[in-house]
Parts: sequence; C-alpha cells; structure tokens
Amino acid sequence: MEDLMGLLRIHVQRGVNLAVRDVVSSDPYVVVRMGKQKLKTRVIKKNTNPEWNDDLTLSIADQSLPVKLAVYDKDTFSFDDKMGDAEFEIGPFIEAVKMHLEGLPSGTVIKKIQPSRQNCLSEDSCIIWSNGKVVQNMFLRLRNVESGEVELQLQWIHVPGSRGL
Repeated sequence: MEDLMGLLRIHVQRGVNLAVRDVVSSDPYVVVRMGKQKLKTRVIKKNTNPEWNDDLTLSIADQSLPVKLAVYDKDTFSFDDKMGDAEFEIGPFIEAVKMHLEGLPSGTVIKKIQPSRQNCLSEDSCIIWSNGKVVQNMFLRLRNVESGEVELQLQWIHVPGSRGL
C-alpha cells in the first residue's frame, strides 16, 4: 500500500425514481467498484426511492481510475436484477484536495462540474470547502435503465504516512 494517496469516503445517500424490478417495487442496493475494490450498501426492501445513508470507503492509489456504480434489485430465488449503472471521475476532486484550502470560509465553491455526454451527472456538481474538508455532492443519472438517479457525497480522508495530498 505504499502507493496509497488517501481514502475516498463515498456517502451513498439515496436513490430517486429507481426502476421497478419486482411486481410493484424493488429491493435496491448499490455496488461501488474501483479497480479491484468492490463495496456494497445494504438492501432497502420494497422501495424505489431508498434512503441508504451508507458510507463506503475506497483506498485511492490511482486517481485516473473511474469509480463505477451499479444498482441492483435483491432477489431471493434468482439472480439479482440490474437497475442501471453510472460512473464518475475523481480527478477534479483530487485536484481540489491538493490545493490545501485551509482557512477558506465554509461553503466556498472550489469548482463546478456541469453535466455532459462525458459524465453521468444529472445536475451541476459542486466541489466545496465545508467545515474544514473538501466535499463534492453529486446526482448521477443511471444508464441502461428506464429511470433512476443516485445521490452521493464524496469526502477525502488523509491517511498519515500515505504519499499524501
């Protein structure tokens, strides 16, 4: 782990208008992947607007790798159904962390990223300085599905002894 830059905490807040995969609802959960790392939220039963409020933490060694997210419907007697996917780049977020912005007023916008064909954002995503930390809130529009968005918040965790930012 000598290449460790730090940790990225992904707060998986909620899903909005997720697809129905069971008779009238779904039992959704989120899988986050980056490189060889794979993390999951808990399953929320019978809900297409779930509130997970789960924190998933990735070890970051290569900021060029995308973070991939997929939503699934938990099934008991068959394979889980895919309910869409999305991905995002962490490069702009890491660049903001490297700026060492201590002393800025809380709520200062560092960078605004707009939705485009190159990303899965459904609305502007701001990287902000909040209470002494760099955070980024984002709404990701799910691809390969009829509807659905997932709301996330990114936060950097410095690890003492890492190659640091």
